[in-house]
Amino acid sequence: MEKTTGEADIQENKLKELSPNLLNTLLKDHTTSKEGKQCNIFWATSDYEPLGRGYEYGSQILPELITGENGHVVMPRVLKHRNTQSTRSREMAEVFTPSWICNAQNNLIDEAWFGRKDVFNHEVTSKDGTHSWEINPDKIAFPEGRTWKDYVRENRLEITCGEAPYLVSRYDTTTGTFIPVEKRIGLLDRKLRIVSENTTTTREWLEAAKDAYRSIYAYEWQGDSLLLAREALLLSFIEYYRNKFGKDPQIKSINHIAYIISWNVWQMDGLKGVVPDSCGERVRMEPSLFGTIERREPCEGCLKNDLTKHNGIYCIIKDWRATDKATGKKGKRIRFIDLINEEA
Repeated sequence: MEKTTGEADIQENKLKELSPNLLNTLLKDHTTSKEGKQCNIFWATSDYEPLGRGYEYGSQILPELITGENGHVVMPRVLKHRNTQSTRSREMAEVFTPSWICNAQNNLIDEAWFGRKDVFNHEVTSKDGTHSWEINPDKIAFPEGRTWKDYVRENRLEITCGEAPYLVSRYDTTTGTFIPVEKRIGLLDRKLRIVSENTTTTREWLEAAKDAYRSIYAYEWQGDSLLLAREALLLSFIEYYRNKFGKDPQIKSINHIAYIISWNVWQMDGLKGVVPDSCGERVRMEPSLFGTIERREPCEGCLKNDLTKHNGIYCIIKDWRATDKATGKKGKRIRFIDLINEEA
């Protein structure tokens, strides 16, 4: 894959050429998939319905709908028509944050973890009011009692992630301007910088990078934004590897990272912990003396504002450090809401 330059771009055809199964992996929804039958994330937006069959709100996103002649169907928000941007902001509260704000907030997270300010960069404001940052060129030093591996394995979550600008900053989501690897400021970007600074061989780098990806989580309602987020994380892996070793990683490594991403960046109603629109009123038919009676049962979770009582499909993610009792291997399937309860 050639080096990306310029602005936010469209990747589906490039990914299909790179590996035939790559898009299938990035489109998979692990919550609704069953053994032997893959289910994909769905559009969860009406923006694409004018394109015809397969683009309806509740339809799964299939590779053929977004590749070939349809390769420009899904595009970053900055490339969407302004009317579409306005509609999504109004109806879905879709607001994308400039990279300098993401950086400032991510800096606060690292200030708390390292116990000092300006670890990776320091913020800069020019005379005309433009905000940016200057990268710390020195190798990152770690506080006593903490190692670079501790940092790489520290769990991070971006809620309602959109195109995941807090995790990876390949481009500024508000302007589309491409950001060089050396200047990136996302939470995963920082982990991958640490990986590159503290490893020498491709094997060491890949193992540490897998730990970094297993520790990064995000969820999003709308399927197109979710796909863009997954793609951004995957392309970042390729770009950081290339930046370190001067070549692209092997396809098997790319596919493995895509698999981790498909688990860790998922489609969810963040207020309920369920697959979007899977929760709601249920209709039940009961026998009576006069035939059957239709009874409508509201969702108890919605009525009581109880996260554990919704009747929708609770989203499944993977805890990569826990052992699955069924297989004896690391990587246990858990409901996201159970992870929240454990943390609480």
